[in-house]
Amino acid sequence: MGRWPAGATERLEQAAMELYQKRGFENTTVAEIAERAGLTERTFFRHYADKREVLFAGSAQLQVLLVSLVIEAAPSLPPIEAITAALAGAAAAFEERRAVVRQRQAIIAANPELQERELIKLAKLGAALASALRQRGVPEPAATLAAEAGVAVFRVAFDRWSGGSDELLLSEIIRESAGELRAVTSAG
Repeated sequence: MGRWPAGATERLEQAAMELYQKRGFENTTVAEIAERAGLTERTFFRHYADKREVLFAGSAQLQVLLVSLVIEAAPSLPPIEAITAALAGAAAAFEERRAVVRQRQAIIAANPELQERELIKLAKLGAALASALRQRGVPEPAATLAAEAGVAVFRVAFDRWSGGSDELLLSEIIRESAGELRAVTSAG
């Protein structure tokens, strides 16, 4: 038998999402989340640093995955193509959780503090991707430009996928968005 209740993370996430959606992020306390999940506040803090982290807990793992996919991309790929391939490769992690992602995005959209946290997360992701490109030998400013453009592609594609009603996979929307970026930046 484990030291902490089985499925505590999932129960806390579900309780938090339900409360954030019903009462609003600002009006929900950690104590209420823990109670709804049938757990203690102490257990909550074993899993999350604060109530915002329920919404952003996967950020570090996503960043590690994307960086590794960029570094491992075919050496012949241009920088923006390595980024696009990494983003499309990581998209599957979101597909199975589309309903939760939509709920999460609605909660973030309703709260300026959470929107700011999302932008900070994306800025850190851009810096990490630029570093991965530099490890591939891409010089500056090309590494930062490609990484930031990749983050923009991801953000546009993710917003379309999480808020839209179309049935396209996130990876398909990422590739479409990258194609649109190429089209608006090409001469002619």
